[in-house]
Amino acid sequence: MTTMTNSSPLETIYLKDYQPPTFLVESIKLHFSLQPERTLVTNTMRLKRAAETSTKQPLRLDGRQLELIKVTLDDQLLAADQYRVDQESLVIENPPAKFTLEIVTALNPKGNTSLEGLYASGSMFCTQCEAHGFSRITYFPDRPDILTCFTTTIEAPQKEFPVLLSNGNLIDQGTLADNRHFAVWQDPFKKPAYLFALVAGQLTTLQDSFITASGRKVAIHFHVEDQNRDKCAHAIAALKKSMRWDEEEYDREYDLDLYQVVAVDDFNFGAMENKGLNIFNSKYVLAQPESATDNDYEAIEGVIAHEYLHNWTGNRITCRDWFQLSLKEGLTVFRDQEYGAQAYPGGGRRIREVRRLRNFQFPEDAGPLAHPVQPKEYVEINNFYTCTVYEKGAEIIRMLQTLLGVAFLDLRVYAIQRVHIAKMLLQLLCFYNYIVSGHFVSTSSRANLRPWIKS
Repeated sequence: MTTMTNSSPLETIYLKDYQPPTFLVESIKLHFSLQPERTLVTNTMRLKRAAETSTKQPLRLDGRQLELIKVTLDDQLLAADQYRVDQESLVIENPPAKFTLEIVTALNPKGNTSLEGLYASGSMFCTQCEAHGFSRITYFPDRPDILTCFTTTIEAPQKEFPVLLSNGNLIDQGTLADNRHFAVWQDPFKKPAYLFALVAGQLTTLQDSFITASGRKVAIHFHVEDQNRDKCAHAIAALKKSMRWDEEEYDREYDLDLYQVVAVDDFNFGAMENKGLNIFNSKYVLAQPESATDNDYEAIEGVIAHEYLHNWTGNRITCRDWFQLSLKEGLTVFRDQEYGAQAYPGGGRRIREVRRLRNFQFPEDAGPLAHPVQPKEYVEINNFYTCTVYEKGAEIIRMLQTLLGVAFLDLRVYAIQRVHIAKMLLQLLCFYNYIVSGHFVSTSSRANLRPWIKS
């Protein structure tokens, strides 16, 4: 049993140092035995060595502030001298080409004040895994270019945690001894670990449904505290509007049988697009006419749309690395702006978007916090969730559409081919480079555009 809790020295990550993953995760099964101060997590992964990877390359898994209980490789318990553990990783030397790895860890959700990984929010359990929160839950290659299918089993005391949620579709549930119960969730689509989500607690579920363009019925569940059950009507209507808009504008249907939203008071992001289980700060879900303003209603609709639209630009098609953050966030901001222009016609919304750009992003570019839309290095990626990455990134997408035409944003070919890595987003990077190198625009325009794009 090994515990690692100390913080490691800050390390600068460089874009130029990117290397493809050396091991791929074919599937992962997670089992959570929830307790507020000592939750046990059993992680069973099927891994294989990536093509052209040296057989001498060790397996390195990310993990922080975890108590490691045991490691089993192909049903053989590993002794302490068969692996190495430090403050940020678990390393196994000379693993086979294909193998099953089972890792059991313990963590303390109640004592987790970072609001990353699995933590207690009031009487609930909640997760936040973007960008590297999953490594606070279990050992895993926590990078966005590792995509796999998740099956998640959650067990907990039934009285304290009657609702057990995770990504994908519910495939099993039942009762256990000692007044405990369980639920099994399966996400059939590959995703990176930063999109994993788990919520458990005493929640009231509001149910609705949506009929897709092809005639499929998608269940919609909003999970809130009971006193807030009458404050979700606007958010549910906004979700259904954005689902229809994505079908009509981009021919993109929602791809699971269930779409879930959870409203949490203690959530460090405004909202998070976890596949099939969005987690929101309550202010972006709850509203009623007696207390909410027009701005509140518009903000809720915008954030609901943004997180839903991530289903295709960010989830099914995702980033290679965190240097591409703007290529999911900037693109999705652009898409939610286009949705907003239709939802709130007349041009007023676009004026407010430009005003926000001038009031917040322009000073950011002119001050000590200035940084490129695609940074070349970072120490802490969470510092790059900025107006530059989001709003300026969206304006670059809008500029490219103006220069190249609407067709360049057509997601259909990529989505139909079921691209699970950032082929479409890398294509946008090529457009950036083409503009800088002289394709599509004149020499004089190129001279004007080059410093703006590179900054």
